[in-house]
Amino acid sequence: MLSLQDWLSRLERLHPTEIELGLERVSRVARALGVQKPAPTVITVAGTNGKGTCVAVMEALLCSAGRSVGAYSSPHLLRFNERVRINGRAVPDKDLVRAFEVVEAARGETSLTYFEFTTLAALWLYQRAGIEFALLEVGLGGRLDAVNLVDTDLAIITSVAMDHEDWLGSDREMIGSEKAGILRPGIPFVCADRAPPRSVVSAAENLAGFSYFIDRDFTVAAGSGGGLYRFGALTLTIPPINLSYASTAAAITALALLNALPQQGIGVVLSRIALPGRCQQVQWRERTLLLDVGHNPAAAAHLARWLESHRVTGETHALVAAMADKNLGGLFAPLALLVDRWHPALLPDNIRAAGAGALCSGLRAAGIEVTKVDSRCPTVATGLQQLLLTIGPQDRLLVFGSFFTVAEVLQQIRDEGNGELRGQVLP
Repeated sequence: MLSLQDWLSRLERLHPTEIELGLERVSRVARALGVQKPAPTVITVAGTNGKGTCVAVMEALLCSAGRSVGAYSSPHLLRFNERVRINGRAVPDKDLVRAFEVVEAARGETSLTYFEFTTLAALWLYQRAGIEFALLEVGLGGRLDAVNLVDTDLAIITSVAMDHEDWLGSDREMIGSEKAGILRPGIPFVCADRAPPRSVVSAAENLAGFSYFIDRDFTVAAGSGGGLYRFGALTLTIPPINLSYASTAAAITALALLNALPQQGIGVVLSRIALPGRCQQVQWRERTLLLDVGHNPAAAAHLARWLESHRVTGETHALVAAMADKNLGGLFAPLALLVDRWHPALLPDNIRAAGAGALCSGLRAAGIEVTKVDSRCPTVATGLQQLLLTIGPQDRLLVFGSFFTVAEVLQQIRDEGNGELRGQVLP
């Protein structure tokens, strides 16, 4: 029998392209499997940023209320199992392997991408587990994403910003139209984008379901001491969190609409949610690291606001590696005045990663002075080791630019800890 890693390696070679948007092939296999409705209640979440927060908040609140829930998200950081969770726990290898075997038998001659194949496996696992709620995070866009083969019972769009332009369009209106493809006639829709594109607003109006927009139908006001959420007669105090308050508010609104909010302890549940790689502070080898998977200009702007409110007495160094298809100048610009020294780095085993020339060009495009840039461009692994020896205990090392960059660092911390994350996670 193939191991989970064997299966994942095989899936990477199964389809001629990594991405092929469209629902015809994946829907055909879904019908063969009978997984078009993996749970009585399905919530689909699309958005440029904030999807992971929204899913994690709903998952934690539903579990605290004793409801059975499956959560599907991507990408993962260290283990593929992170993508498929049932009742808050990653599905074990043997169950994933069994699901892959079932999908393989059902697909026949139909070619599936890695994401399509794994999405079908997750849906099969959720249906077999008999969960009440399925929380499905869109992988790319919305309208033609594999997740959208399932007719949702409530749709959420967390944000619409520039990213994946080659696939989704060259402006927010086009990207918003793709994300709005998850809406269904007559079903509730929650939007956490404070300035939604007209394409999203029009889709909500035309589909005749009840729509709930942040700052119009529900609100959240955040400060250094936390946030205050209001929706109709419901008022909640949100503790200080390292999560998007807007996405958190959208998650609470969605569960309130479904009468699925826990009766008490919501603040306690929220205070315990920690998403790896989202403004994650770690103390390792007596140095402070800040890990963030942000990989587009909007995510970088959010990170910049966090840095402004969490100053250090020393310098901030940035170890950054990113994908070549990103707007690198736009990614770096929001942080230009908040980083004292830039250390562009390489991910040599990733064919999508930007090279030294592209990274340095992006830093120049962001207006960053050449004197602030270490242009040697080592690998992320080597750069991390060098910086841990050269920065001071009062300094901060920011690691960002992609999931792959953060995963590289988290893996090193875990390897040094004999398989455990031994770095102290800071509040």
